[in-house]
Parts: sequence; C-alpha cells; structure tokens
Amino acid sequence: MHRKDKSELRSARWFAPDDLRSFGHRSRAMQMGLDAQDWEGKPIIAILNTWSELQPCHMHFKDRVEFVKKGILQAGGMPVEIPVHSLGEQLLKPSAMLYRNMVAMEVEEVLRSNPVDGAVLMGGCDKSTPALVMGAVSMGLPFIFLPAGPMLRGNYAGKVLGSGADAWKYWDARRAGEISADEWQGIEGGIARSYGHCMTMGTASTMTAIAEGFGLCLPGASSIPAPDVGHQRMSATCGRRIVDMVWEDLTPDQIITPASTRNAVTVAMATGCSTNAIIHLIAMARRARVPLELADLDAIGRTTPVIANIRPSGSEYLMEDFFYAGGLPALMNELGNKLDLSAVTVTGKPLGDCIKGAPNYNPDVIRPLSNPVYHEGSLAVLKGNLAPDGAVIKPAAMDPKFMTHRGPALVADSYAALKAIIDDPDAPVTADTVLILRNAGPQGGPGMPEWGMIPMPQKLLNEGHRDMVRLSDARISGTSYGACILHVAPEAFIGGPLALIETGDIIVLDVPNRRLEVELPEAELATRRAAWTPPEPRYQRGYGWVFSKHVEQADKGCDFDFLRTEFGGPVPEPEIN
Repeated sequence: MHRKDKSELRSARWFAPDDLRSFGHRSRAMQMGLDAQDWEGKPIIAILNTWSELQPCHMHFKDRVEFVKKGILQAGGMPVEIPVHSLGEQLLKPSAMLYRNMVAMEVEEVLRSNPVDGAVLMGGCDKSTPALVMGAVSMGLPFIFLPAGPMLRGNYAGKVLGSGADAWKYWDARRAGEISADEWQGIEGGIARSYGHCMTMGTASTMTAIAEGFGLCLPGASSIPAPDVGHQRMSATCGRRIVDMVWEDLTPDQIITPASTRNAVTVAMATGCSTNAIIHLIAMARRARVPLELADLDAIGRTTPVIANIRPSGSEYLMEDFFYAGGLPALMNELGNKLDLSAVTVTGKPLGDCIKGAPNYNPDVIRPLSNPVYHEGSLAVLKGNLAPDGAVIKPAAMDPKFMTHRGPALVADSYAALKAIIDDPDAPVTADTVLILRNAGPQGGPGMPEWGMIPMPQKLLNEGHRDMVRLSDARISGTSYGACILHVAPEAFIGGPLALIETGDIIVLDVPNRRLEVELPEAELATRRAAWTPPEPRYQRGYGWVFSKHVEQADKGCDFDFLRTEFGGPVPEPEIN
C-alpha cells in the first residue's frame, strides 16, 4: 500500500509554500495560538461535530470530541473541530428531511474549502448520518463515521420503554381511556433517560448500522450505547485511525462499492430496519456512483430474514440488549455468506477479518438464520397503478391479517384534515377502511415529514382495534409500527396517481405479490388526471424554493438533481490565491 509523503498532504497546499499567501495562512494560525509544530508535516483532521443545545441525541458530543482530538494527537495529526447543522429530529420543523441535502452540501463544501486532509464525522440522529456521509463521499477525502450511540432503555413503573414505539402505543391507550394523565406524564419522563439516539431499531439505529455495514465505522461502533465508557474509547480510536487513513489514502470510493452497498442493504434488512433506510441508502449509494434501485432493495429483502429481535419488528428487546448480545459484528457473523466478506472497511482490512469469530452471547436477541424474527427482510417494495414508481411497507411490524387487504379509501388532503378524522368519534371509518393522507411527500410536505404514522382513529380505538391499513406519500419514524404504506411515488403534490383517489375508491394491498392498486379503469384515472389542478408551490423564495425546484422523488433518494455525480464533471480543488 502506498503511504503518502508529507509533501502530498492536501493541507500542505495552504501551509507549506514560501509565498505571501501561505505567510497569511501561517500567521493567522499563529493568531489562534498554534505554531509550526502543530501542523508541519501532519495530517489536519476536520472533526465535523453536530452538537447543539437543541439536539438531545448528541448532547454528549461536547465530551466525545475531546476524545477524538486526543486520538488524533496521539497518532500525530492536528485536530480541528468544525460545527455543522445538527438535524435534531424531534424539534426541527417542518421536517429534518427538508434539510438533509442542505447539510450534505455544507459538509462537502466545508471539507473542500478548508485546509484539511481527512475527517471524523460525528452523527447519529436520523438524518445526520446520511447527510454527513453524502457530503463527505461527494468531497472524496478519507473519513470515518463516529456514531452517537443509542440511549439507555426507557423505564416507567417497572416497565421497559422503547423510543417512539411505546409513545405511539401508550398514546393510543390514553386516547382509549386505558391510562391516566399521571401515568402518561410518568411515561413522558421515563422514555428518554439518557443522551443518545433512539434505542429501538428506529431510523437512527438503522442508519448507524448501515454506516457500519458500508464499512464506514470501526467494527462494533454503531452498537455501543452512548453512555457506555466504551463509547469514549471508540471515539479516541476513531481519532487515531483517521490519521492512518490519510497516510494510506484510504478514500471513500475504495469503501463504498457495489459489494459494500449490498452488505449495507443486507444488514439493514436483517436488523428490522426503518423504512427511511430505503431513501437514504439510495441517496448515499448514488453519491458513490453505485446504482441502487428499489428493485435491488426488494430483491435483497426477499432473501434476508430479520434476525435482530429488536423493537419495533422484534417483540421485546432494545439496542442496549443488542449491544450486550454482541452487537452488529455478531449479527453480521450470523449472516455469513449473505455478506461479501472481501469488502474493505475503514480499518483497511476486509470485512471478514473484522467480524471473524464475533461471539453471539444471546441467540434470542440476535437470532440464527434458522430461527428468524421474520422470514423475509424488514421492508417490501410495492408497485401498481397507485404507485407506479413504488411504495414501501414494513411487513415485519404490522398485523399479519393486513398482508392482503381490500378496502374503501378515506382521503385527507392535509394533516389538519386527517386529524379531524382521527379525533372524530363518529368518523365514517371501519376496520376495513384504508385511511389516506396525501400532499405530504418531498414537495408536498414540504420535506416529506414523518406524518405517515397515522394515529388510529378514535372511533376504531373505542371498538378495540389497534391496527389498520394507512397509506401516504409521507415517511414514518423508524420507531413506528403498523400497516402503514409509505413513500408513494410519484407524490400527490406533483400529480401522482395518489392525487386522483377519491373517498370510497377501493384500494387493494397484496404484500406477498408486492401490489398496490386502486380498482379503477385507466380511462377513469385519465379523466381525473385531466381535471386535476396543481396546488400552489409551498415556497416562493429561499432554501425551500431551491428544495422544491430540485428535490427528486422518494424512489430516487430525495437527493437534489444537481448533486448527483452524473450531473456534471468533478468539482475542482480550490485555488490557493
């Protein structure tokens, strides 16, 4: 393996020449208390820190960044901490997804425009992982991903609580009069007991597992709970390893390959992943020039069973249990020849070397292939005249009786209209109804918010029902569960078939055969299409306007069209003038 000479360091373009411009660079570095011993002949490592006081998942990053810096210094590098947008899922409105591409652009340009040789990406909350990875892949510098880690198990009144999933469950119970306001407040205070991201197999745990499946993390890094002291040691190891990656010139194009992409998809399916995985996997792979389609994801899902018994697809356990059972290395070891073990990881070694002999300490948490939680992968891709470009469902987390279903549509054009249906004890809804929310996709939301976890209507709760078929062009939180059909493409806001559905139309769901249809002749759909009027744009200016003009549909990863690698030639390095 070629090992760089110090004269080949990218940062040397800023600091090494004996000219007036580099004099300015060095003198301003000295203004910050540095001197030549800090940077001369050393890789300069950007630590992209997504800490924020409005980001509960990353509250520990103020501490962890110090361990990353320690590791970089130990390995002979120079650390520089650079803040980037945190994308806090809980508080950011209208949707963190609206800003994923903005952060990807920020990451790419921060790395390109500054004198850095490599990067440690600190993220974990849902959209932060794909945003950081997409931007860093487009830039092409060596990088390593440092996952935030899941929080501790929730607890209330002796019961273990899981992020999101139990919030939905107990909210339905409260609306049905089964728990009191005091109990609800107790759950509110006990469901998130520490820093770290959601401890169910929601989007956050899904995306960090995918990052490790790609080979972008240290082995086992994505499974370590945020408060565990091992997380601090892992952070320091990330710092040490990225320095060696720079000297080795181990760039992301050597790691994100067709083989590692298949591995990442396989890992996602085996973990019982969030439906959000599909959008982000497609976007990340395409940034690395790896073509990935919905059909590829569905094909891998059909042959990869869910073996992580983690809520919401699993029945009992949470990410803390998964860590104690052996974490992702143990799960990947159970997958065996379903993975390409020759794929290179950030360690510089093939995946097979990283997971060889990884022990499984609890075969009920991490199941063998012979005893899966669900016989196929976590997700299924549906197509038909209602979703010609695809839709997504999570069969492992729904009532099996809805695997095939035929029922009348009840349509809501907005979340406000949906809420009125949900709260109406006399709403025209039955257990067979297909409750539809539309105009909530990438442009319609805007930003494709997580409105697809449509609450059960009050009327059905009162009758004792806890699941029904729900359908939208929105997303759901990965902690959600139920028979929710999502990501319908094209979305209603731009005139997709979902825009043409009327209350009373018969919707047909057939998960085994991957069908999603409305029982209407094409002539009737054509008549309705001709009468359809486009809604007013959500934005007239600003970032939202840019988003609306350039965002792609869900089946293409919701990236901006101009950020695709095939959109134009490579962006040159900045001139140092």
